[in-house]
Amino acid sequence: MPDLSVIVPSVNEVDDLVDCLAALDAQRADVDLEVLVIDRLGEHVRHTARTVAPWARVIAVPPGTTIPQMRARGFAEASAGAIGMIEDHVMVPPGWARAMLDALAEGHDVVGGSVANAATETLIDWAAFLCEYSHCLPPIPAGPVEWLTGNNIVYRRSLIDQHRSVLDEGRWEDRLHEAIRAGGTELICKPEIVVGHKKHYSFGEYFSQRYLFARAFAGARVTDAPLSTRLAYGAGALALPPVLFYRTVSRILSKGKHTDWLWRSIPLLLAFVTSWGVGEFVGYLRGPGDALAKVR
Repeated sequence: MPDLSVIVPSVNEVDDLVDCLAALDAQRADVDLEVLVIDRLGEHVRHTARTVAPWARVIAVPPGTTIPQMRARGFAEASAGAIGMIEDHVMVPPGWARAMLDALAEGHDVVGGSVANAATETLIDWAAFLCEYSHCLPPIPAGPVEWLTGNNIVYRRSLIDQHRSVLDEGRWEDRLHEAIRAGGTELICKPEIVVGHKKHYSFGEYFSQRYLFARAFAGARVTDAPLSTRLAYGAGALALPPVLFYRTVSRILSKGKHTDWLWRSIPLLLAFVTSWGVGEFVGYLRGPGDALAKVR
């Protein structure tokens, strides 16, 4: 049995996945690692993954499979007593796997870390990162917390087995973490365990991704809700862009990091939070549609 299983949903460019697998390969020096690549892109990506990382397991799923569904498949296939989750554009540093296992060995059942930007070449990449990950930038609280990021996290397998029905709902990690906390298990943050988020965007790509994510989130939130509830939530979504903009800017300023990129990103941030608000508005009124299957 391996020490650690790591699940990698493959939904982006093949070059992203190759870099991710190279970083995971370095972990194998001191950890018996099982890597499960859950791929919905096609045989060209699977062939490349098997070529550059013959030690990884590559599992094919249909093109319309959502990321939460891919994660659930990975949990079902994993064989280690500890299961980690990252993304195909996340770069883990040397010692990451050992640090995660050591954190579990302290007696915890769920441990997550922080996220740093590893795509630093363009203003678009910085604006996208700051829009999505301002709450994950260090310093963040250590110890028991109410939330953990879903792309730098490890779970004890026995805990995951207790929540199989939640995973089968096809929701994002916040739903799983809500169920875990309701069951009396603490979410533990170790901010010193940092991964790099290395995703390059065009303006149109990230603008559309914010819309799709928001529509999928909002639509799932009001499933089977009466029209009056959906209208009320939709009205609230109209006020969301300024709230999101304020939260993002205030978080970054309070942490004193990347403020130069923040000021340069203001026009882009305004566009991205507007797309976010419109996505939630449409999701509340018209449901998620197929948005979740298009989220990358």
